[in-house]
Amino acid sequence: MVEVLDFLSDRLADSATGWSIGTFGAIAEFTRGADETAELCRSDRAISAVTVRGGLRVATHHELRLIASESPTSESWTHRVAFCLPEKSCAMSGRTELTEVGPDREALRAMDRAGVLFDLGLDTLQVDVCVRSSESEVIAALRGCAGKSVFDPASRAMSVILAANPHRVFISRVGRAEVYQSIPPPGGTSPTGPHTHVLPKLLAHRRTHAATEPLPAGWIPCAHCYPPHPMRDGLGRRHPFRHELHEAFQLILAQCGDPKRVELKRHVIDSVTAGLKPWTIPVADDRFARATIRVALRQLRAQDRQAPTLAAWLAAYDRLDQSEEANPMEAPH
Repeated sequence: MVEVLDFLSDRLADSATGWSIGTFGAIAEFTRGADETAELCRSDRAISAVTVRGGLRVATHHELRLIASESPTSESWTHRVAFCLPEKSCAMSGRTELTEVGPDREALRAMDRAGVLFDLGLDTLQVDVCVRSSESEVIAALRGCAGKSVFDPASRAMSVILAANPHRVFISRVGRAEVYQSIPPPGGTSPTGPHTHVLPKLLAHRRTHAATEPLPAGWIPCAHCYPPHPMRDGLGRRHPFRHELHEAFQLILAQCGDPKRVELKRHVIDSVTAGLKPWTIPVADDRFARATIRVALRQLRAQDRQAPTLAAWLAAYDRLDQSEEANPMEAPH
């Protein structure tokens, strides 16, 4: 537990690390600026950060497993650490209708604990997607919508929420994310910093995470962190390759990644740097194995590693396959 808390504290202390709590189609993201004031706290079971724009709490759990992974994107790659629980342990309320939960006694700020929490009833496995308000008119309006799906054409719930901008609160078994910023209008752009996405078309797939994230069967991500990327900042803007950031995540990958994929990646890098030709190593016919190879090759290219057969490996293994690209719901790395 102490080692997990140390890891969480180190990540939270780094303002360049992004966070999320959610599921496929409904996600709350927490980030903060390098100069943004934040209240950081650590207890014997949890860490938290609160800014004027939002907050995050991540807690330990006796079944918690940290799983680091990488995936190719259209231009480079993305990486993350998933905080996973067994499927039998991750389940939340599973509500299917807008439901009044009551005062939010677990709110990150004392000033919000009298606010009334409403579960949107999205029937998602590992997260309860909620809104919170202290305004009597908003509370009354939402109470009038309770008992129906928020996507029911007869429900006014979403129009009430869009007009009132209540706090969004995403809760899982390992933590919660709170967003205080306004919801952008339809067609608008999400603000920088904490924000949420609720996408009915993606929710309809009933997935717990993107198909491109290589997680073992039965393990469900209840939160994620996104350590700083060596080629892009938290807004997705490209910058010169930073070796120290690359090496930092490779250490996390070595400790928390899938051992078979970590070994495959090492084998590919060794083979390319030794000047071996493509197809000289056995590769399982597995999408995640192919993705691992593509990431390894792209990282070699990004580092300007002088390997005589790198171009041949890229030609052999890095053909564009949209089905294997990282999902757009992920943080922009």
